[in-house]
Amino acid sequence: MARPVTMFTGQWADLPLETLLGKVKEFGYDGVELACWGDHFEVQKALEDDGYCSAKRALLQKYGMQVFAVSNHLVGQAVLDIIDQRHQAILPPHVWGDGDPAGVNQRAADELKDTARAAQKLGVSIVNGFTGSSIWHLLYSFPPVSPQMIDDGFQLLAERFIPILDVFSECGVKFALEVHPTEIAFDLYTAERALEALKYHEAFGFNFDPSHLIWQGVNPAQFIRHFPDRIFHVHMKDAIVKLDGKSGILASHLNFGDWRRGWDFRSLGRGGVNFEEIMRALNDIGYDGPLSVEWEDSGMDREHGAKEACEFVRKMDFRRSERAFDSAFDKEEQTKA
Repeated sequence: MARPVTMFTGQWADLPLETLLGKVKEFGYDGVELACWGDHFEVQKALEDDGYCSAKRALLQKYGMQVFAVSNHLVGQAVLDIIDQRHQAILPPHVWGDGDPAGVNQRAADELKDTARAAQKLGVSIVNGFTGSSIWHLLYSFPPVSPQMIDDGFQLLAERFIPILDVFSECGVKFALEVHPTEIAFDLYTAERALEALKYHEAFGFNFDPSHLIWQGVNPAQFIRHFPDRIFHVHMKDAIVKLDGKSGILASHLNFGDWRRGWDFRSLGRGGVNFEEIMRALNDIGYDGPLSVEWEDSGMDREHGAKEACEFVRKMDFRRSERAFDSAFDKEEQTKA
């Protein structure tokens, strides 16, 4: 049986959920990955209103949609980040509060704990998200960055996230970090280090997304095979590197969609991600969860792209063979038959 194909609703949160569900059904998806912004999944309403989750489930059922995960990337970003005015634009007012950085960090941590509790009420066992990072700005080692400064960043991860992950464990929910620039883990080696800092906590793993890896030069299939028991969820998203001798891989302070950038996100199948190798790697580790389309392409109409992306994922998905291709040559196998 093919893996379910879902759509992440984060980039569609300008639409009411019911309006979006009608579109997603028309596009051909099996379900959605609900973002915790807009009216798609509201954490505090889920906890305060006993009928909220059942009503959300009924709405999903009305459109024949499954849900395997909720995502709270925006709040997670503020747990480790050094807070500035950018965060006010992405955080719920009750998390931003008065904007005091220490208070924002604490309220974001509390909201992430509540997200685990809300997911449990909805009957979902995966929360995807970000951690933020207190050391991302130290990426380029000049002025010189001491090893202790990096150690301190991972120590802060442990101090702030182990209590969060303990709540996840109590709820029977797992936290899947989307390995991503600006997070504490942005490639294979920093993902390893995050696991070590968190003492390989049972509730911590990864929301695999190849688009954030390929422009860094990281092989996405290698990442899957390196963490076979920690791939909790999978995003399907494409990107392209298009260096032309003028732009650099750091993108020149040019926003997404600017043709001068050295790389950008693309609709699935129109970028540089080798999804063939990704499917084979997912088969090798026995991943049978959803393939969730996170659609981002500034140069394409999103409804056209979302429908095309669903078709692309269904075409690419396949299961591992249960037998060797040359078993028909084996006389013992012929006798068994």
